[in-house]
Amino acid sequence: METLQPVRRVQRVRHELKRRDVEVVRVEPLGTELVRVVFRGEDLVDFVSLGFDDHVKFIFGRGDDGEPVRRDYTPRAFDRIRRELTIDFALHGDGHASEWARNAVPGQRAVIGGPRGSMIVPTDYAWHMLAGDATALPAITRRLEELPAGSRAIVVALVDDLAPIEQVQSLAGVERYRVASADELVALLRTLPLPSGEGYVWCAGEAATMARVRDVLVQTRGHPREAIRIAAYWKQGASDFHEDLAS
Repeated sequence: METLQPVRRVQRVRHELKRRDVEVVRVEPLGTELVRVVFRGEDLVDFVSLGFDDHVKFIFGRGDDGEPVRRDYTPRAFDRIRRELTIDFALHGDGHASEWARNAVPGQRAVIGGPRGSMIVPTDYAWHMLAGDATALPAITRRLEELPAGSRAIVVALVDDLAPIEQVQSLAGVERYRVASADELVALLRTLPLPSGEGYVWCAGEAATMARVRDVLVQTRGHPREAIRIAAYWKQGASDFHEDLAS
C-alpha cells in the first residue's frame, strides 16, 4: 500500500531589501508586556509584508559600542494609504530596544529595514497551533486576525495574561491556554490533544525553551517538519539573536 508523504505547502517569497526613514506618530501600552508604536513615513510607500511572522530590522540610537542598535521585529500591521507601520514591542528584560520602546514618544526618528522575505502559510489547514512567549504575541495576534471563518486555532502563551490575545478580533474559533513557565509550556505541548486533519504549528520564543518545544513536537509527537516552524526570537545573555530551529 502506498503511503502518502506530507507536502510542504508553505511558500517563500523574497523582497527587495530597503531601508526606510520613519517617525513615531503614536504610542500605546498593551498591558504590562507590550508597547505598540506606530511609525509613519513616505519611504513606506512600497512596503510589503506578506507573512504573519515577517521580520523587519529596527535600527535606532547607539549601542555601547557607539554603533546603531539593530533588532528584529514583526510588522504587526500596515496601512498603505496612511503610510503607517505598526510594531508591537515586547518589554522583556532591560535591553536597548525594550528601553527605547518604554520611552518612545511621537516625533522620534528611526530606520526600518526589510523585510527581506516572507513565509506565506496557507490559511486552509484544518487547524493552526500558535505558541510562544511575549515576543511571539505580535505574530500570533496578526495571524489570528488573518484566519478566515471556519478556521480553528490553538494558542498556548507563556505570558502574564491573555488580554492581548483575547482582545483580537478573529473569525477563527480560538482555544487559549496560558502557562506561567517554560516547563509548563513544554509539558502542555507534550500532552495537549490535537485535532484530526492536517495542522500547521508555529512557535517562537527564548532559544533554550524553543529547542525543548521542537524536541517535543517533532521528535516525541511526530508532527511533520513540512508543517511546522519553530524560531528562537531571543536568547538569555545574548543580544540581536534570531535562529530558525525547525521550518
